[in-house]
Amino acid sequence: MAIPRTIRRTNPITLALAGLLSLGFLVFLFSPFSNAAAVSTAKRKFDSAAAHPLSPPTAPFQKTSSSMKGKRPPPPVVHYHMNNLTTTSDPVANQENVLILTPLARFYQGYWDNLLSLNYPHSLIALGFITPKTREGNAATAALQAAIAQTQNGPEEKRFASISILRQDFDPPISSQDESERHKKDNQKARRSAMSQARNSLLFTTIGPYTSWVLWLDADIVETPPSLIQDLTSHDKPIIVPNCFQRYRNDKGQWDVRPYDFNSWQDSDTAAELAAKLAPDEILLEGYSDIATYRTLLAKIADTSEARDQKAIEPLDGVGGTALLVKAEVHRDGAMFPPFPFYHLIETEGFAKMARRLGWSCWGLPNYFVRAVVPPTPRHIRPLLTRLTRYITTTNENMTIFFVYYVHVRSNISSAVLDTGPLLCMIFNGVTLRRTEAALLASWLSGIKTALYSIKAAFLSQI
Repeated sequence: MAIPRTIRRTNPITLALAGLLSLGFLVFLFSPFSNAAAVSTAKRKFDSAAAHPLSPPTAPFQKTSSSMKGKRPPPPVVHYHMNNLTTTSDPVANQENVLILTPLARFYQGYWDNLLSLNYPHSLIALGFITPKTREGNAATAALQAAIAQTQNGPEEKRFASISILRQDFDPPISSQDESERHKKDNQKARRSAMSQARNSLLFTTIGPYTSWVLWLDADIVETPPSLIQDLTSHDKPIIVPNCFQRYRNDKGQWDVRPYDFNSWQDSDTAAELAAKLAPDEILLEGYSDIATYRTLLAKIADTSEARDQKAIEPLDGVGGTALLVKAEVHRDGAMFPPFPFYHLIETEGFAKMARRLGWSCWGLPNYFVRAVVPPTPRHIRPLLTRLTRYITTTNENMTIFFVYYVHVRSNISSAVLDTGPLLCMIFNGVTLRRTEAALLASWLSGIKTALYSIKAAFLSQI
């Protein structure tokens, strides 16, 4: 006998299931988007790797619906829950994004190789660069783009989440990037003011809502521990710097190390007295023998022994920018790099002062080292020039040539990348260079911007 339809409609089980389904649908529809899983899902959606090797990730392309008759739908509203963003001592476990920023006026292959050697997950690393609009900046940009294209088209585990390249919209105050010119005292205020402008432009353009940490890394830093990011974040400090040294050849021709960054320091009463006597637009510099500030320099309290405590930490009043890790919330709070005298300080030292005024603390690791590249000089490459001169002059005495800027990682000089004039390439198949020699030669040749005529005479005039 068939069951009446009225009984089927009023079955208690059916009504209970319908009620539960309706309740679940209403909860899903009206619940706020606040749980961590949902945030993580949205984050993965928007943090997908770049489609083009030189571009940052973008939102997926949305095709115009035919039902809209050619009209584009209104853009979506994206919610970012900043309270869910973490900056912890274990950033890998918490999937925290790191933004590495580099003002880059000269490209060093060692810098890029060191970036690739960092063992922090590259999928959590975004890179940002700003280069000057000069001939040397053009050459550096070309070499950087070549390195990026090779990396971003290579193995997936080596690719970075996104890469942005900015070009400066202002002229650099000094044309030469030679170390002697960059560190000349008379150039410091103008040079570091321009550096502040470049850093701020780069920071404000590239920092995103998912950025947890910002690592400032100078373009001449070619040697860091692979665990640099994990080591610095493990201290869980808002601002922290390692000690920056430089490898160089001493008077005996042997490799040695020396302090390089003198902008990380603890203040002194003498420095405060000197600052009190300065005019409002004057700055107090560090690292010059004729300005005795008697500050405690991080570079001078380093322990270089093998048994040193690399976790030793000191509070600081000023910081350098060779390798500077900052919690992104410090920058979001308003701490930037003043391009003007701020309490008689400028750029990274001014940033430290501003951050401290905002309530953040600065710290330094005196026994944890990163190292800068050795600036090549004609004295260092004399043997190389002699060998190349001999080869060129025996091949063609009157050859006109533009020299190679980019050196292949296999230690052979490959095709030339220059920005002006007819491009005449020379491949030194007849000259075998060791990798260190090739890198040294490339660094020195990066400053040459015009054609070299009569190669033998031109080379000998440089040595």
